[in-house]
Amino acid sequence: MTVVRPEAAVRPLSWPAARDLAARSVRPLPTADLPLSRALGCRLAAPLRALVAVPGADVAAMDGYAVAGPPPWRVLGRVLAGGVPYGSALRPGEAVEIATGAPVPPGSESVLPYERSTVDGGQVAGEIETGRHIRRRGEDIAEGAVVLGAGAVVTPVVIGLAAGLGHDVLAVRPVPSVAVLVTGDEVVDHGLPGPGRVRDAIGPFLPGLIEWAGGRLASRARLPDGAAALQATLSALTRPSLEGDSSPGPEPLSRGNPRSRSGPPGGSGDGVDVVVVCGASSRGPADHLRGVLAELAAEVLVDGVAVRPGHPQLLARLPGGPLVVGLPGNPFAALAAAMTLLVPVLRGHRGVEARRESSALAGPVRAHERDTRLVPVLRSGRGAIPVGHDRPGSLWGAALAEALAVVPPGWSGEQVELIELPTGG
Repeated sequence: MTVVRPEAAVRPLSWPAARDLAARSVRPLPTADLPLSRALGCRLAAPLRALVAVPGADVAAMDGYAVAGPPPWRVLGRVLAGGVPYGSALRPGEAVEIATGAPVPPGSESVLPYERSTVDGGQVAGEIETGRHIRRRGEDIAEGAVVLGAGAVVTPVVIGLAAGLGHDVLAVRPVPSVAVLVTGDEVVDHGLPGPGRVRDAIGPFLPGLIEWAGGRLASRARLPDGAAALQATLSALTRPSLEGDSSPGPEPLSRGNPRSRSGPPGGSGDGVDVVVVCGASSRGPADHLRGVLAELAAEVLVDGVAVRPGHPQLLARLPGGPLVVGLPGNPFAALAAAMTLLVPVLRGHRGVEARRESSALAGPVRAHERDTRLVPVLRSGRGAIPVGHDRPGSLWGAALAEALAVVPPGWSGEQVELIELPTGG
């Protein structure tokens, strides 16, 4: 393990190398057997098989009469869905009144719908087509059939399908869980910021980005400036929580967004896979993340990336604990860093590769001589159009954009890669 001290001279990684390293740095999450209520968003670790046939018996597809032979038919009884099945087989000229979904008696040839029937005393008549309005056992799904392959995403509809096929538990690849720590005494999370303060724009966009990338927000908390609270919180990820531990803990972001569990986020009870630290990743006097990671003997995988904006980003692994992604404090720089490191990490945990797209640029872009530039763009028939408003401290351009164009150093007009940005809904 290589431990990088904050004072060491480190050459930033190129943007492509940093993204690829982030995707390769994850350890596959073990398969878990989860109840249906907790499997949403996970991926199946094994094919989904039908434990029962659908339908499970020969059943009526309409309300009416199960009949055998030609009309008229003598009505012998009634069968309701969920009720007691009729006790014997029908013979020609016999019928039972039946509800949709109820099992038809053996010998039933068709179901005569109410609207096509004529009742006279204890007899019913009407025109039928042999075999109509009876769903035969297993005609939709045979028992033992594979209905979805391993790797399929568990959507709400998949949960309903699994329940209908007799499953209470699914073997899945769990969704990686993420704890978010927002640092900075100058950062406020509601209302208008006073003199010397700024409104937090990073903490609010991270939950949606995490979910879009395939993760799940486990907790979100604020930390004051200084190394003590940050070290106490991160060290909780590498050791069991102690009863009565008096280490300084994080402050909840707001009453409307409390931590999902008591204690420092990501403690041994939380089982988080990734911790995102917003701010504190640069090298200024209030940036303590590198020093804290060194004290905790963390393995630093990425210490700066040759990209604009977002170059002071960081990726490290705590001993025995999760990955730590350090994001810059400027909002667009934080988004660019999250798309570089956090999104590939989460997709790597899920075993999902990002869709690669390239395009010409249909507008002027100034390339950087040494660093990759991430430029907000809109797609068009002529190519990707830069939308502007792309300074590190503003999300305006990214909010207008559909993607970020990856403009390599010394770019001279060739096609560039586009990174899809999160969409709503």
